[in-house]
Amino acid sequence: METPKLNIVIAGFGFMGEMHAQAYAGPPLARVAAIVDALPDLARTKAARLQLGTVPVFTDLESALAAVSADIVDICLPTDRHAAVAVQALRAGKHVFCEKPLALSLDQADEIRRALKISGTFFQVGHCIRFWPEYQAFEKFLREGSAGRLLSLTLQRRSARPGYSAANWLNDPARSLGAAVDLHIHDTDFVLHLLGTPPAVFSRGTRDQGGWSHIFTHYLYADVVVQAEGGWNYPGQWGFQMAFQAVFERGTVEYDSGASPTLRLVRADGKPEPLPFVPAGGNASGTTGNLSSLGGYANELAAFLDCVANNRAPALATLDQSAESLRVVLAELASAESGAPVNLAASVQS
Repeated sequence: METPKLNIVIAGFGFMGEMHAQAYAGPPLARVAAIVDALPDLARTKAARLQLGTVPVFTDLESALAAVSADIVDICLPTDRHAAVAVQALRAGKHVFCEKPLALSLDQADEIRRALKISGTFFQVGHCIRFWPEYQAFEKFLREGSAGRLLSLTLQRRSARPGYSAANWLNDPARSLGAAVDLHIHDTDFVLHLLGTPPAVFSRGTRDQGGWSHIFTHYLYADVVVQAEGGWNYPGQWGFQMAFQAVFERGTVEYDSGASPTLRLVRADGKPEPLPFVPAGGNASGTTGNLSSLGGYANELAAFLDCVANNRAPALATLDQSAESLRVVLAELASAESGAPVNLAASVQS
C-alpha cells in the first residue's frame, strides 16, 4: 500500500515559499495542499509556473486550515509575522516548519515554545546551513579530526541589498532587524552548531536606514579563533557569496559558493584537492532571491518530513537551538551598539 502523502500548507509565497514548494516536489512524502499569501493572484501565477497542479490559494491561514486537511504548516512569511502564525498553527494541532530567524525577540520565541509544549506536535526552523551539503562535509571532516585541532574558523555571507521582498520588508529593520539578523544569523547558528555557545561575543558593524547592514563578530572561545561577517550593503549587481576558511594543525578546508570546486582541502605538504560532498536538490527555477540551489533547503525539508512521518522529534534546527542562535545574534547587535563585548551564559547547547 502506498504511504499517504503529508499535506503541506505554505504560508507566504515569496522567494522562500517558492523554493520550499520546489523542494517538496522531490520527496515522495509530501504534497503542497494549499498556499496562503496576501497577493493571491500572484501566488496562483507562481504556482502555475511551478506546475504544482491545482493548489487552492487563501489570504489567511484560518481559511486554509478550514478548507484542507493539513499536516504541516510551512511558514515563509516576513519575520515579524513568524510568532503569531506559528502559534496559530500550533494551536490548530499542526506540525510547523518555520523559516529563520525564528522570531524578532526572545519573548516571541518563548511564546512559540509555550504553544509547542501544549500542541504536542513537531517544530523545526529553516537554519539550512546545518543541512547544506558542503557545510555538512566540513562538519564531518572536523569531527573526524584527521587534520588535528581546529585553530581558526572565518565565515562570510555577503550579498547585494535585497530588492525582491514584498513591500520591501527585508529593508525595514522593524520587520527584519536588518542583515545582521536575517542574513548573518546563518553563520552564527552554524558556529553554535559546531562549537556550542561562546562565552562572549564582540561585534562591530555598519548601519543605515535599513538597520545593521553589515556586521563583523568575534566569537570569544578560549581555544579557537572564530569570526564571521555578514551583510548586504553591496551594489545591486554585486551578487551573493557564502564562504568559510578553516585552519587546522595539519591542513585547511576552504569553501566558496562561487568557486569551482566549491569545497577544497589542502593537507599539510599536500596539493589542493576537492573535499567530497553529496549534492542535494538540484537548482530551482525562476528564483528572485540570492540563491538558486535547493541544496540545504531540500535536505532540511526532507529531514522534517521524515521526522513527521516517523513520529520522531527533530534533532537539528530545533526551536530551542534556533532560540539560542537568536539570543546570540541579538547579543552581537548589543555589542555593536555599545562597542564592548557581551558576555553569554550558555543556557542552551546546539
